[in-house]
Amino acid sequence: MADIAPIWQPSQERIKASLLSEFMSHLAANGRSFADYSALHQWSVVDSKAFWLEVWNYCDVIGSQGQCITGDSIVSGRRYCAAADTKWFPQAELNYAENCLSYAYQHPDGIALWFRNENGNTQKLTWQQLSDQVSIVQQWLEQNGVTAGDVVAGYLPYITESVVAMLATTSLGAIWTSISPDFGIDSVLERFGQVNPKVLFCCNGYTFGGKSHRLEHNNAAIAAQLPHLNNICQIEYLQQRNDSDDFNDSFSDWQAILQSYQARGIEYHRVSFNDPLFILYSSGTTGQPKCIIHSVGGTLLNHMKEHQLHCDIQPKDRVFYYTTCGWMMWNWHVSALASGATLIIYDGHPFYPQPQVLWQLAEETQTTLFGTSARYLAELENRLFSPSDYYSLNHLKTICSTGSPLYPEQYDFVYQHIKSDVHLASISGGTDICGCFILGVPTLPVYRGECQSSALGADIAAYTEQGVATLTEPGELVCRNSFPNQPIGFWQDFSGKKYFAAYWQKFAGVWHHGDEIQATSAQGWRFLGRSDTMLNPGGVRIGTAEIYRQVNAMAEVQDSIAVGYQQGNDEVIALFVKLAPGCLLTDELQTKLRQQLKTRCSPRHVPAYIVAVDDVPRTRSGKLVEKALKQALHQQTITNMHAIGNPQSIDEAKVRFFAQLT
Repeated sequence: MADIAPIWQPSQERIKASLLSEFMSHLAANGRSFADYSALHQWSVVDSKAFWLEVWNYCDVIGSQGQCITGDSIVSGRRYCAAADTKWFPQAELNYAENCLSYAYQHPDGIALWFRNENGNTQKLTWQQLSDQVSIVQQWLEQNGVTAGDVVAGYLPYITESVVAMLATTSLGAIWTSISPDFGIDSVLERFGQVNPKVLFCCNGYTFGGKSHRLEHNNAAIAAQLPHLNNICQIEYLQQRNDSDDFNDSFSDWQAILQSYQARGIEYHRVSFNDPLFILYSSGTTGQPKCIIHSVGGTLLNHMKEHQLHCDIQPKDRVFYYTTCGWMMWNWHVSALASGATLIIYDGHPFYPQPQVLWQLAEETQTTLFGTSARYLAELENRLFSPSDYYSLNHLKTICSTGSPLYPEQYDFVYQHIKSDVHLASISGGTDICGCFILGVPTLPVYRGECQSSALGADIAAYTEQGVATLTEPGELVCRNSFPNQPIGFWQDFSGKKYFAAYWQKFAGVWHHGDEIQATSAQGWRFLGRSDTMLNPGGVRIGTAEIYRQVNAMAEVQDSIAVGYQQGNDEVIALFVKLAPGCLLTDELQTKLRQQLKTRCSPRHVPAYIVAVDDVPRTRSGKLVEKALKQALHQQTITNMHAIGNPQSIDEAKVRFFAQLT
């Protein structure tokens, strides 16, 4: 149940000034009045076609909807209502980059990109400068044979050049795909090798946590294994070069490209609403990464809905998200340009050179939306760093957190140590939809430990294993209606069988992707963990998030991961903990951990084994890899260790676990 009182409530002034309220007024002027958000959401899923058409019109999407606006011109397919083959706006044509750069015509001298890295290097691009660079790189791509439907890849950190390269690619109707430079050669080839890019953007290196990483060797090795490349552009991001560096002078140079062309009006190649825009990759922890194709129109329309109606991003707002080019939140962040926002970008370690580095940037740039992860907020708390002690953050309206569940105690930390008057939105979606199913609502109160609401246009429910919706029990997150940002499919899955099996097969035409949730009395949601890693001691299903909430709140624990271990005919819980500096896993601490879980949760939550580890296994984007660890404990083969950011942690946990068994 929700707490009796909300932890935060928007003022009437803020509610009235929100874009969501303006959108509801827009609907009322067109004969659709709704008493509250709940009624608005109900309409948005009952009459999805009308809702998405109104989103297009309200958000001023640039493009053609088609010759006539009828039900068939908005949705087509063999079936409607969450069918995998549904096509939205089948007659529409538009261009992603054209929408992202439209603000340049009104405010060419305004700041579009504000970048800083951990070395203190800062760069600002105005809307005009951004457009000029996109124009130049577009010309270079055209000269290298890139046309609509071709793939262009980025092996890059989040820098201004990454945004320019992506917008130039999509301006041509071509497809952009990217991963971050911390991926090794094999991991890059596992992804780019499937999609055969025509052009590769890369950089000579990057820094993280004060350490430089040279990439010339990686770039050359990767390029040699991508036979369809017409050209490679290497960005000299690391400015100091050693004589021993393996520089490949056959690569094109970013600065040379900028100096070789004159900026001109960008030629936007409009394509079908359902043509491909991005290729994103699954984590690959259970096999070769899936290449998930996202559409031009579905991605843009959904991002504009999420930004404007759920995050209240308004023109001239300044939006920060700590992300890499290998995480879908990067694509989500860049799309904020289409709402007239300035992108605040940081490349480097979020606590280097000092814990306050991101908050200092937020204060200086007058950031209005600060995007981060639950893990980062937990680390702030572990370090006893309170941003409000140093920064007023007067302009900050919204904090978004994603990547993993946000625990109730973290809500307390945000409101006590960051800002008392801020909209804290715990959001969730994923690479599968390049967007969110669960979002914040700027006009509603925030309850401690809860995600506020299902996204507009998404009929979200919790399903039991029998496929029955439940409002009282935990269940698997499903979406029961179609939505424009459902993927086109998987790359080279021509029959669509793999795509259908991944999302639509378990519950007969209803979308699912493996999250376990529970409804709250405030019409919000709590996330309990991944459904495929649910714990099942004594036949009772337990979400791992329930355990992490209690264990990670203890001063002695920095991080943890829990998995089920089959012992005889039952499953028991194995808990692995990364301890705070100076702490040891004594008998007393084990007793304290078990007692905490027993009293705060239930006896079923108490682990049979507690193992201290030096590090907790996570993907490169920071997500726990519970399934891979469980496979390791059961002596099963982990298909793709490359997807794990710290693969040595799996071996360490396995060795220490079996040492305890004996």
